[in-house]
Amino acid sequence: MNVAHISKQHLVSQVLLRQFTMLGPKGSGWQLLPFDVWNPERRQKLKGPGACGTSKDFVAFDSASAEDLWGSVETRVPAALAAVKAGTPFADPLHVEVLRDLVVLHYVRSHRYRGVYTSAFETVRVNVRGELIRQYPEHVRREALRQTGLHLPGSGSLGSFAERLIEQSEATQDFGSGKLFRTSIENMLNKVRVMAAKWHLEVLTPESGQFLIGDNPAVTVRTDTTPFSYNMAFGDAHSIVLSIGPRHLLALGPENMVVSIPRAIVNEINTVQIHAADGYVYMHPRSDLETFARAKARQRQAARATR
Repeated sequence: MNVAHISKQHLVSQVLLRQFTMLGPKGSGWQLLPFDVWNPERRQKLKGPGACGTSKDFVAFDSASAEDLWGSVETRVPAALAAVKAGTPFADPLHVEVLRDLVVLHYVRSHRYRGVYTSAFETVRVNVRGELIRQYPEHVRREALRQTGLHLPGSGSLGSFAERLIEQSEATQDFGSGKLFRTSIENMLNKVRVMAAKWHLEVLTPESGQFLIGDNPAVTVRTDTTPFSYNMAFGDAHSIVLSIGPRHLLALGPENMVVSIPRAIVNEINTVQIHAADGYVYMHPRSDLETFARAKARQRQAARATR
C-alpha cells in the first residue's frame, strides 16, 4: 500500500514549540514569537506552533515511515515534560530515557545534519571522480566507447565521462531521490542514541530570564571558552543542549541533576541558539527576548561578513 508523502515536516517538535506559546487575540489560538535571524530588523508576527520549525521535504523518500520513527519518541514526551515541570524528572527512569532521546532526535533531525550529510556526499563524489581518472583511465575509455562509440582524446573528456558514470551509479541515484538520506538519518539516530546512553541528564532552570529555542535546537557545546563554542563533533563536546520550554533546558552531562543557572549562562545558551539557527529562533511572546535576539543576530551577521 502506498502511503502519501508528507511534505511539511517539523524539525522542532510541536510538543516543544507549544511550551513557548500563550493564548493570542480572540480566536487566534496558542501562539509564539518567531524571530528571523537573517532579517533582525523585520517586524516579527506571532504564529501558531504548527507554522513554525518546519522544513519542506526534509525527508523526501519514505517520509511516512520517518514520521513514525520520530513519533516513537515524541508520543512519549508529554508525560516526561510534565515530570520536569513537577520537579520530578528522575522519579521514573523511563522519563530520563525519553528526554535523552528527545535531545538525540533534535540533534540528528536538523538542518545542520542535513548540511553535513550533503557536504560529505559531495566530497566523496569528487574523490571517486579523481580515483576513476587516476587508477582506471582505460576502463573509463572502454566504457565511453561502449556507451557512446567515441574515443576519449584527453583528460578533460575523461573527467566528463567519469562524472557521467558517477551520475549513473546507484548511490547517486539514491542520493537524488532522498533514499540515501532516509537511510543515513535513521542510522545516525541509532548511532547517536547509543553514544548518548553513556551520558546522564541535567535539567537546567534560569535564576532569571527565559530560554528560547532555535530551528537547530539541539546543539553541541563546549563551555571552556567565552563565549561558548558550538557545533563541534559529538565526541568533542562537553554537552548537547536543548531548550524544552522558557523555564527548562536539557543538557547531557556526567550525572543526573536539576540545577538553577545564572542569567549570564542563560544568555550564553540563548546566544548559541541564535548563532546556530538555520533561519529562526522561537520565544514566548512575553519573554522580552526580542531585543536580545536582534542584537545577537546583528552580531552573527557582522561576524559572517568578515569571514
